[in-house]
Amino acid sequence: MMNDASAPASAGDFVHPALFYRDQSEYLEGVGGFVRAALAADEPVLVAVPGPRLDILRESLDVGAAEVTWADMTRLGRNPGRILAALQDFAGRREDRPARIVGEPIWPGRSPAEVLEATRHEALINTAFAGRRATVLCPYDVLGLPDAVVADARRTHPTLIAEGKDLLSPEYAQAPAIPAEWDGPLPEPGGVVPRFAYTLGELGEVRAHTEAWARGTALGAARRGDLVLAVSEAAANSLAHGGGSGSLRLWRTGGGGVVAEVRDAGHLTDPLAGRRRPSLASVDGGRGLWMIHQLCDLVEIRSSERGLTLRMHMACS
Repeated sequence: MMNDASAPASAGDFVHPALFYRDQSEYLEGVGGFVRAALAADEPVLVAVPGPRLDILRESLDVGAAEVTWADMTRLGRNPGRILAALQDFAGRREDRPARIVGEPIWPGRSPAEVLEATRHEALINTAFAGRRATVLCPYDVLGLPDAVVADARRTHPTLIAEGKDLLSPEYAQAPAIPAEWDGPLPEPGGVVPRFAYTLGELGEVRAHTEAWARGTALGAARRGDLVLAVSEAAANSLAHGGGSGSLRLWRTGGGGVVAEVRDAGHLTDPLAGRRRPSLASVDGGRGLWMIHQLCDLVEIRSSERGLTLRMHMACS
C-alpha cells in the first residue's frame, strides 16, 4: 500500500510519481492500491493503461463500471500528443475534488519515436498540471523496457515508487523541462525524398499535391482525407506563422504507413501547443496543431534557430 506521498495533501498540490514494477503482482499491488485509495476517498479516478493491463486490473479490483473511468492507452495514447488533453479534461470535470489518474504511456513494443514523444509528454505533465490538486501515477515495466527509458522516467517524475517505497528522484531535480537531447534534429528518411515548396496563395496546390501522392499509397480513402487535412493545417500554419512559405516532403514507411513533413521559418515557443484542448474563446488557440494531433498517429515537432519541423505519421489502418 502506498503512503501519503502519492496523494495530494492540500489545494494546489500536484503529485506525479513513477511506479516501477517488475511483475504482475507488483503492478496489481501498486496500481490497485492507488485506485482503492481513490475510491475510499470518494475521489474521481481514471485508469488509462494498455489493454492487457486494463483487463487484469478490472478483474482484480472488481469495482462497478460507474466507479472508475477506464481507457485503453493503446488507443487513447496511440499518438502520445493526445494524452495530456484527455487527462486534463478528466481532472477538470470535478474541480471541487482532487483527481486520481493512472497513465501508462510507454510499454514494450513502442517504437523509439513513440517512446520519445511519450517521454516528452511525461515531462510536460509537470508544467500542465502545476498548481492543480491531482495525482498522476505512471507505471513503468522496468524489466520489459530499455534501461534508458527507465532512466528518463527518473528525470520526468519528481517522486518514484519502487518495491513499495516512495522516494524523491534526484535526477528530476537536476533535469530541465525538456532536455536538449530530446529536442535534437529528427532522423532523415532513407533515400532521396523530393521537396514541394509553397508560398502565400498556394495552399490549394499543397492539398492537390498531397492528395495525388496519397492515391499511390496503402491508405484508404478516409485516411487519405485525414492526411490531406493534416498537411493543409500544417501548411496553413506555415503561411500564417512561419514566414509565409514552407516546404513539404512525403514518404512511405514499413507496413503501408506514410509520413508528411512540413518545414518553415517559424518558431514554437509553447511546448504545450497542440497538446491542450484549444479554448473556443481564443482567436488563435493552436487549433491547427490540435487538429493535426487528433488526425495523426504520431506527431513530432522540433523547433530550432533554423525554423520549425513538423512530422505527421499516419498508419494505413
